[in-house]
Amino acid sequence: MNIRNQSGITLSGFIMWIVIFAIGAIVGFKLAPAYMEDASIKKHFKAISRDSNFASGNRKDIEDAFGKRAMIDRVEVISPKDIQIEKTGSGVVLSATYTTRIPLIYNVNACLDFNPTSR
Repeated sequence: MNIRNQSGITLSGFIMWIVIFAIGAIVGFKLAPAYMEDASIKKHFKAISRDSNFASGNRKDIEDAFGKRAMIDRVEVISPKDIQIEKTGSGVVLSATYTTRIPLIYNVNACLDFNPTSR
């Protein structure tokens, strides 16, 4: 006679994994927009630095270009005044440094530091 033990997951184990997955999903959904906004800023920095019209490094022109692009993508964490411009032999390198605080639960916040650059 073959006696086999049952295998599987218990109801309490299943509920525990559901809670862990739900907390991970909530945190992920709250943090994703900040990372998407950072990716958008990097994309704009790279596009502006590759454009030959801005190779001279004129601050006003670069700020205007970034301001227009940021308005389209609703980038609100930095302003055109926050951009650091470094002139190189082949053009310009744009960068910025900013911090975003995202409330997670009650008084628990996620503090994210970003440093987008056109390199």
